[in-house]
Amino acid sequence: MRLPLCRRRCNFSNIINYSIAVRRVTVAGVGNSAKFQPADDEIRFSFRFDVLKRDAAGKAIQRGVCILPGGVELPLTVNHETGASTPEGNIRVFAGLRSDPFYLAWAVADLKKLPNLLQNTNVLCIAVEFDTRRVLDPTKGSLFGAIAETVPPQQRSLIAPPIPRIDWIGRPEQTNIRLNNPALSGIQDLRDLWNQQTPFAISKELQPLFLQRLKDSLANWDMHDGKADWTPEALAANANVFLDDFLLFDVAKPINDESHLEIEKSTINGLAYQTGGGRTVDTNSIDILLTWLVNRDREFLQGGATGATKPGTKVFPYFATPNTEPQTVAESVELAATPEDVWSLIGEFGGGWHPLIARVNLTGAGIGQLGTILTLDGQQIVERLEAIDDAKRSLRYSNITGMGVSHYTGTLEVKPKGSGSVVDWRAEFLATNKTDRAVKVMVSTWFKTGLESLKPRFGAAE
Repeated sequence: MRLPLCRRRCNFSNIINYSIAVRRVTVAGVGNSAKFQPADDEIRFSFRFDVLKRDAAGKAIQRGVCILPGGVELPLTVNHETGASTPEGNIRVFAGLRSDPFYLAWAVADLKKLPNLLQNTNVLCIAVEFDTRRVLDPTKGSLFGAIAETVPPQQRSLIAPPIPRIDWIGRPEQTNIRLNNPALSGIQDLRDLWNQQTPFAISKELQPLFLQRLKDSLANWDMHDGKADWTPEALAANANVFLDDFLLFDVAKPINDESHLEIEKSTINGLAYQTGGGRTVDTNSIDILLTWLVNRDREFLQGGATGATKPGTKVFPYFATPNTEPQTVAESVELAATPEDVWSLIGEFGGGWHPLIARVNLTGAGIGQLGTILTLDGQQIVERLEAIDDAKRSLRYSNITGMGVSHYTGTLEVKPKGSGSVVDWRAEFLATNKTDRAVKVMVSTWFKTGLESLKPRFGAAE
C-alpha cells in the first residue's frame, strides 16, 4: 500500500483509518462473459496512528497499531526498519517513508514518452507480510482480490452526510486513466464519486454510469494508435471486469514482475490463467496497463523509463529506502559582453536585476547579509550571502525560506569565453514541501528567465 507523494519528513494522519482488505474470489465467467465474483467474508488489516511524540532522546517519533484479522492489535513504530511481528511470527507489518516504487513516464493523453515523472519522490508505505497458508487458507480457494482504502472518522453532521472514505484502490489507475481518461474532453470528473463507493460492492444505481464511462474510455484508448484491436463485445467484457475493481492474485501460482493483470487478460481472452497475477513492488504497471488498453498486447508500449528511482528489495519491507540525495539544477547563457561588464550588473547580492523580482530588501552587509526578495507574483524569498569573490566574479548564497527546500546552495559565476562571457547559475538542494521534480522545474524556470533577460542587455554570443 502506497500513499500520496511525500516530503522527506512525512507522517501518517492520526485520524485516518488505513486498511487493506482481501476477499476470496471465484471466476464466474470467461471470454465476453468474463467476471470475478468476490465472497462476502473478508480478511482486513487496519492501521491507526498516534500524533508525534518525543522519545527519551528528544527525537520525534510516531507510533501506531495494526488491527489484525480477528481484532488482535499489533503495536508498531513508524519507520522502524524491521517492522513489528506477532509473537508467533506469522504476520509482520511495516509503516513508514520509502522511495516511490511507482513510475510514470508518459504524457498520458497523447502517449508521448517522458522521463519518470515520479523520479526521486517518496511515499508513505504500509507493508503486511504473512504466511498465506495460515492466514488465507488457500485450500478453500487460492484466488483473491485485494483493495486498500483510507477512511476518516464517521461523524454525524447536520450539514452533509459523512464521507465514507478519502480514497481507495484495487488495480492501479482506475480513477486517473480509466474513469478520468485525460484524452476524453468535456467529461464530468467521476473520481470523487467513485471513491465514495464501497469496495467489492459498487452502488447498483451508479453501476451504469461507471460502466458507460469505462466503455467510452476503453474505446478511446483502443484508438490511440489508430487501430481498433478490441471488438465491441471484448471491450464491453473488459469494462465489466474493470468495474469490479480489486487486485486479483492467486497464491497457488507464481507471481512475478510481469504477471500483473494476466489473470484478467487470460480470462477475457477465454483462456485459463497461468500466473498468480498480483502486483510486485517492481511491476511496470502503467506500461502493462496501457499496452493492454491501446493494442490488446499486440506490441508492448514502453514509456520513457524502465524502472522506478530505486528498485524494490528482496527483504522485508521490500520498498526501497527514502530518497535523500540532493538535487541539482544548472543553467547557463553565453553573452557578447565582457565578464567585467556582466559582473557589474549581476554581481550584487539580492538579484535585483532579475525580471521576476519586484523588490529586494537587504539586511546587514557582507557575508551573512540577508536578502528579502518580493517576486512579481507576490511570493517572498529570503536568501543569505555565503561567499563572494569579485576577482573571480562568483558568489554563493543559501535559501532561508520561500522555496520549499532545505540545504539549498546556489552559485552564480561569470567566466570569459572567446571575446565574450558565459554566466553559469547552479543550485543544489533537498525538496521539502514539494516533489523534487516540481522544485527542479521551479528553480530551472527561475534561472532560465533571469539568464535570458541578460541577452537584450549584453547581446547573445555569436
